[in-house]
Order: sequence, then C-alpha cells, then structure tokens
Amino acid sequence: MRLYEDRSAPNPRRVRVFMAEKGVTDIEFVPVSIADGGVLSEGFLRRNPLAQVPVLELDDGSCLSDSMAICRYLEYLHPTPALFGEPGLGAARVEMWNRRMEFEIFWPIASVFRHQHPFFKGKHPQVAEFGDVSRDHAEKRLDWLDRELADGRPYIAGETFSVADITALCGIDFGRVSRIRVGDARPNLARWYAAVSSRPSAQA
Repeated sequence: MRLYEDRSAPNPRRVRVFMAEKGVTDIEFVPVSIADGGVLSEGFLRRNPLAQVPVLELDDGSCLSDSMAICRYLEYLHPTPALFGEPGLGAARVEMWNRRMEFEIFWPIASVFRHQHPFFKGKHPQVAEFGDVSRDHAEKRLDWLDRELADGRPYIAGETFSVADITALCGIDFGRVSRIRVGDARPNLARWYAAVSSRPSAQA
C-alpha cells in the first residue's frame, strides 16, 4: 500500500500519528506537494478528483481518500491498540469526542489558515471575516476543552489514548501557523497537550 501525503498538511499527519501508534511500518509514503500543485497533477487526480491529501492506495489499485476512513481501515487491519475505542460504549464515546475535536477544534483552526494565510491567496476564495469568526470560535472551544479536562482525565475521551487525541493534537499544532496556541491560561489543556506531545507518535 502507498500513502500519498504532504508532510506540511494536518490531515496526513493524523494518519501518520495513527500509524505510529499502531506500529504500522509497511506502507510506502509518496510525497505530493500542495504548494507546487502536485495534488492537481493528472496522476494524483485519478486517485482523488477532489485534489486532497491523504490518499491511501491499496494493493488492488483502489483508493481511500479521507483521513478518518484510512484510519478506520488501518484499525480493521491492526485492531490493537483500539484507537477507535472498545466495541460498544467505549467506541461511541471515542466517536463523539473525535467528532467534537474535528468540528470544534480542528476545522475552525484550519479555516483560519485557509481564509487568512497568504498560502491560499489565489488558490481558493478567501473570506477574511470568516477567518476572524473561525479564530474566535477556535479560541472559545480551546477554553471549553480546558474546562472539560478539569476533571483530571488523562485523555480526551477518558482513560485511554484514542483517535480523538490525535485529531486534537494535529489541529492544535496546526494552529501555530495562525498564532493559535494553548497558552498558560488553559492549565488543564496544557497538561494534556504536554502528555500527548511527549508520545513518540507525535513526531510522526
């Protein structure tokens, strides 16, 4: 299998961290540059007409082109550790928290970059005001997550590291580009961030 990715983008990093936690090492990485238009090449568009990374090309030539779909497939191939949670209530809680991290943390932070950073100027329509709204939303949700973690639980979805932690970590790290940071005013979030950032997988 091959993973087409841009190392600078947050979604491929979610897959890399997931792979590192699973100990998956038999997938070939294929670099595709967003900045240089690699995602618009004919060869890549055959794999994903939406021109987005990551894309996992399977051995039969078919492709998965969504980071969470890729992670779910890898979970099926490598069921332990169960990063999507144990069957039943555990999996439901991880699903809830991962979706919260996507919609309330990851995407608002990504939207600030998309609508206000010069990188996307001329590549996508930018609405600076929406970037401001997204920044405000992201900051408020980081405050919310700090309050949620005030109960002392070690990870986003409870006692066990999960894909929800991966999504939150990659989103928050991507926020540095737009000057969105955990900061000292969110001690519970800072405690969690220090712990998950120290995991070897965070360097993937």
